[in-house]
Amino acid sequence: MKKQLRGIGIALATPFDEKNRVDFKGLERLTEHVLKEDIDYLVLLGTTAESATLKNEEKNDIIRCIHSMNKKKVPIVLSIGGNNTEKVIQKIEQTQIFDFEAILSIVPYYNRPSQEGIYQHFKQIVEKTKAKIILYNVPSRTGSNILPKTVLRLSKEFENIVAIKEVSGSLIQSYEIIKEKPTHFSVISGDDILALPTILGGGDGLISVLGQGFPNVFSKMVHNALEGNVKESFKHYYQMLDLMNLIYKEGNPSGIKSLLHILNVCESYVRLPIVRASEILSRKIEEALKRYIKICNKKTSV
Repeated sequence: MKKQLRGIGIALATPFDEKNRVDFKGLERLTEHVLKEDIDYLVLLGTTAESATLKNEEKNDIIRCIHSMNKKKVPIVLSIGGNNTEKVIQKIEQTQIFDFEAILSIVPYYNRPSQEGIYQHFKQIVEKTKAKIILYNVPSRTGSNILPKTVLRLSKEFENIVAIKEVSGSLIQSYEIIKEKPTHFSVISGDDILALPTILGGGDGLISVLGQGFPNVFSKMVHNALEGNVKESFKHYYQMLDLMNLIYKEGNPSGIKSLLHILNVCESYVRLPIVRASEILSRKIEEALKRYIKICNKKTSV
């Protein structure tokens, strides 16, 4: 199976208006902002999109909107996950999966299943659907960590399990998977800060949150790393480091939406229980953006 999930993927946010409705004009601007740069794929309706607070009709409208903007320019990954295996399978079966490169599916949350339970969850999904599955491991949100041994078991037994989005915070865990994984399987960082060491250790790229603010910079960072241009990739990394830290200070997507508002891409409204970034954080983000622009202007004038 040819690897498609390599390079830079962008996890799109969902813009809202002041009345808490999906802001489709803002979504169009955001999608256009991202697609004009050299990105490799889009990720829809994940954590950054506040999918937990979106109605099914809204999700369908968002998918249609982004498909119409994308026009098959880049592959699209759709997030479908949950802690009820049967319902996840039903959702995938109800989706026109041929419209998507793969389904991003989170490790079951709240239930805190054992490693065998996690294995059986994904085994059932891949056996009962035709979808290509990206495992999504984010223990800080789910309370469950899929261990390398379980990831390798799944990836070696099922060719349709094509990747893992790794957000465990452990480079060693990523490296243990990279060391033993089958050739068809991609290890993708879901953490902007750990993306470069993951890629340089043999990983396949990044699904980025901050990258939707700066798709050009993140594309250069990731592609240089994949091509072995370490010095060049770290140049872009250090330019973005302050913002990487700041956008997560009060949770995701509050930080990235504050930045997108400052960049005049979309408004910063979020849905409860998420709240908008504080004035203090928004000011820090704006100051970090000004420093970044100043650095870029200096290099341009040299």
